[in-house]
Amino acid sequence: MAMLGKRRPPRPASGHSGLAGTPGGKARNPVVDDASPLVIERLAHDGRGVAHAANGKTVFVDQALPGEQVEVAIHLNRKRFDEAHIKSLLTTSEQRVTPPCPHFGHCGGCDLQHLSVDAQRAHKREVVRDLFARQGITLGEIDSIQGDDQGYRRRARLGVKVDSQGNTRLGFRAAHSHRLVDIERCPVLVDSLQQLLKPLRELLGSLEAPRLVGHIELLATAATQVVLVRQLKEHTLDAERWQAFATRQQVALGTWLGRETPMLHWHGAVPVLEESLTLEGQPPLKLRFSPGDFLQVNAQINQQMVAQVIEWLAPKPGQQLLDLFAGIGNFSLPMAAAGAAVHAVEGNPSMVERIATNAQHNQLVISGQQADLNDPASVKALLQADYAIDALVLDPPRSGGEVICQALAHHPVAQVVYISCDPATLARDAAHLVHAGYRVKQVAVADMFLHTAHMETLMLFEFDFIKHKG
Repeated sequence: MAMLGKRRPPRPASGHSGLAGTPGGKARNPVVDDASPLVIERLAHDGRGVAHAANGKTVFVDQALPGEQVEVAIHLNRKRFDEAHIKSLLTTSEQRVTPPCPHFGHCGGCDLQHLSVDAQRAHKREVVRDLFARQGITLGEIDSIQGDDQGYRRRARLGVKVDSQGNTRLGFRAAHSHRLVDIERCPVLVDSLQQLLKPLRELLGSLEAPRLVGHIELLATAATQVVLVRQLKEHTLDAERWQAFATRQQVALGTWLGRETPMLHWHGAVPVLEESLTLEGQPPLKLRFSPGDFLQVNAQINQQMVAQVIEWLAPKPGQQLLDLFAGIGNFSLPMAAAGAAVHAVEGNPSMVERIATNAQHNQLVISGQQADLNDPASVKALLQADYAIDALVLDPPRSGGEVICQALAHHPVAQVVYISCDPATLARDAAHLVHAGYRVKQVAVADMFLHTAHMETLMLFEFDFIKHKG
């Protein structure tokens, strides 16, 4: 969850509600107090406040909100801008709230807990709007797909660190640092995972060789909680303690052993990892997955996103739909359940097998295929298949799907749904579609990562073949 970046020195915490110091590492520059107060003009895309010093230089201020007047200390001086943190908060924004997490400002997992949830949503919509404007695209209304603001994260990776005194820390990296922050609780985790933090810390403190543990992954499914331990090698006595922990906590326990090519060993029965999708008018779909597979961290929002895509495309018998970066079948299975002929494409051959297995378990038929979706020739071949593609769905990684959008500009499809976890690459890729004649029909920003600067964006593009005929 931590966001890595430049290390920063510790800074004093203010007594103001919602303001916390952020520990860090060695500073590039000494901390320098800025003599005159600054007025925060807006939020940067990463959630920091933006101000201008008396000399006109831009200053990015951690945890500062628009309209606030602040005294700051500059901890990083660059040629074109400075980076600073609040020394004193002189005026307070109405949008400032008390963070729900006691570790906010120290832990690097969340950036925006000091900003009201409604303001977070508005900020993210404006980020999307601004990035598209930079591409020459003016967006209309942007919808919100909203979910719970706490207890939403079903998957987390916790670091483990043993200091020189033998004290063990369990938690996430500090903001802008490699230092590990010991976490007592994490309000964004689902409750079943949050309840494991204390017993995990107690267990780590009892191990003979805690330094063998690199990190711990937690995963919550509807049926069970899973604890995956990354270790360099096994320690017999500690393995028994881990097994006793799993029995007491009633969790599935697995260990990744080895350095270069770690192998997963389950302690006890191998669990069936499965998530459920329930859509209106359809029986529940069961999607099985393995620990290394991609799985959206927010089950509630994922359910709503899938429903939104189904509503936009309205798949039905007789339609041919192409699902790129199909994963475990998150969109493929619901579209197939609606009666459409679905062609699912993945770069990873094992994921193609996973989709086929999930289709079979749900008594559905999906055509699966492995292809390099970053290769122009492979993508062109997919778009020139021997069937007419009625709609295309792509859900790429953060790097985006530029090759696909470039190909779609020359081989148009009537409807394209793009699901993105990086609005910058989404805007870049969308420009290829819009400049080729596609129209932005729908835009929605989802609460996949509340309290962080990250966001999930869904877009529906349509191409009018009659208008562009000839």
